[in-house]
Amino acid sequence: MTIIDEIQKLKKESLGLLTVLVGEDTGQFQLAKEALLKQISFDSSDLSFAYFDMSETDYAQVELDLVSLPFFADEKIVILDYFADLTTNKKRYLSDEDLKKFEDYVSQPVETTRLIVIAEGKLDQKRRLVKRLKRDGLVLEANNLKEVELRQFFKQEIQKMNLNMDNAIMDQLLLKSNFDFAEIYKNLAFLQSYKGSRQIRQDDIDQAIPKTLQDNLFDMSQLLLQGKIDQARSLVHDLRLQGEDEIKLIAILLNQFRLFLQVQLLHKAGMSEQHMVAELSEITGRKINPFQIKFALRDSRSLSLSFLKKAVKVLIETDYQIKQGQFDKDYLFDIALLKIASA
Repeated sequence: MTIIDEIQKLKKESLGLLTVLVGEDTGQFQLAKEALLKQISFDSSDLSFAYFDMSETDYAQVELDLVSLPFFADEKIVILDYFADLTTNKKRYLSDEDLKKFEDYVSQPVETTRLIVIAEGKLDQKRRLVKRLKRDGLVLEANNLKEVELRQFFKQEIQKMNLNMDNAIMDQLLLKSNFDFAEIYKNLAFLQSYKGSRQIRQDDIDQAIPKTLQDNLFDMSQLLLQGKIDQARSLVHDLRLQGEDEIKLIAILLNQFRLFLQVQLLHKAGMSEQHMVAELSEITGRKINPFQIKFALRDSRSLSLSFLKKAVKVLIETDYQIKQGQFDKDYLFDIALLKIASA
């Protein structure tokens, strides 16, 4: 069950004293926030609601609303949005004294106040305040979905939007959207306006969804692997006209070929996809998306380790030469493409 499903089961009349909405998945968090406000029928002109943007509100005003009795209903709903102080985000809007006052309120909430706290990011589990909120309140977390959950959720959304696509096309949509929740939603909207309820095919994906820089560079790498150097250089020329810098292009290509090399080395060592995700997340110091590993394995299957090592070496050397100003960067980048194609 996704966080959206959980929110759709909530009712304004049965809200608990404390509800917290947080999440690291930006796209899913924004959708969950919209769904939550809709579910409770939030209306800024309704005097049974009190809304505060914590990034620009004096806590004394918030405290007054939290403890005061409702005038126009038996209960009132107080919404504290952008409450970054609860997350690992470095931004802080409240003083230690204000946070202590808020913690005191959470310890003894007013029975006629329904408090909703909204904060994008990861909850700071070390804070005593967070531990208390998790113990006494309903905490809704919009975190990255597993593959099964992501597919199930968007299959339901595709049906709701009356779109018609098979599983293979859905795979292409996920890949095209880089498995990002917000991007998938945006691209579904593109397809809906472009195709309506008619059967969606690969050509529709290519034409309706704008190409990202990563898409173009993936296309370029495929052209290089096929020996189509003129077409690859033509694509690079177009990217230059769009203002893309060679150093940025090299960085993205290097990340791509380095990942290909890493997954092939781990695959030959007999490691599963799940273990690859854990291993590479530890090596890189950031959480690796399992989809990246899955498709990197697929796309690099036909490439030899010697070629991948050569491509990575060429790109590293070219990056160094450009940054040292040894030659014109356009020339160095074109030479790098020729070396990779000839390898």
